[in-house]
Amino acid sequence: MSKNIHPLAIVEPGAKIGSNVTIEAFAIVKSTVTLEDHVVIKSHAYIDGNTTIGEGTVVWPGASIGAKTQDLKYKGEKTYVRIGKRCEIREFVTINSSTEENSSTSIGDECLIMAYCHVAHNCELGNRVVMSNGAMLAGHVIIEDYARIGGMTPVHQFSRIGCYAMVGGFSRIPRDVPPYTVGGGFPYKFGGINIIGLKRNKFPLETRIALSKAFKITYRSGLHLKEAIAQIESEIPQHREVKHWIDFCKNSKRGLIGLEGITKGAPLADKEEEQYFEE
Repeated sequence: MSKNIHPLAIVEPGAKIGSNVTIEAFAIVKSTVTLEDHVVIKSHAYIDGNTTIGEGTVVWPGASIGAKTQDLKYKGEKTYVRIGKRCEIREFVTINSSTEENSSTSIGDECLIMAYCHVAHNCELGNRVVMSNGAMLAGHVIIEDYARIGGMTPVHQFSRIGCYAMVGGFSRIPRDVPPYTVGGGFPYKFGGINIIGLKRNKFPLETRIALSKAFKITYRSGLHLKEAIAQIESEIPQHREVKHWIDFCKNSKRGLIGLEGITKGAPLADKEEEQYFEE
């Protein structure tokens, strides 16, 4: 079981280190950490808490993973960070542990978290998510598979970004971004369905057409959201992706971004969160 641990690295007794793991000089790995096979921890990275880092993931200099949440409600509960396989966690990224007992902050496989990004407590990232430099996630944010978040973009707590969505840099995300869309700015403006991304990922033409129709009914018809969903269900072929669109919209708790002032009956966040956002 080969390991390449520099003598100037600090690896506390009790840490579980897989085979062919590299830990460079001045990195710190605490006793409760698990590093699976082929993980690389570069110089000056800090890995704390009940953190598991999956096979082949690389953590770059200055990153801090698994440290105590910044949530003031935290009272010392046992919490976790779980990072998947073959991720790239770039320079000075911060990934905090979660808040509630036995809960976790989780990142899927093959994600790229670029320099200076922040992932707060209880966030859930799917597979192959990309966060560009300086993007920031507040607590309990959910990012679905293959989503892309542009640089310097903050995402409000409890918001969701759907799969294959592309969010432009310097945006501001206070609500849910539907899957398969492209947009950006504040106020947020859509360019429609993420056609290029869907083509690159080999979505068939009929699926792209169906999603485009679903987007137009949701955002361009002026219908109440419930009416728009009902029309999508009755008029558009129910591909798996269309069903996901419908489920995402139906289950939105913070409301869909871009519907404010357009669709009268769009779901809104609860009163307390609305007040917090406005402040």
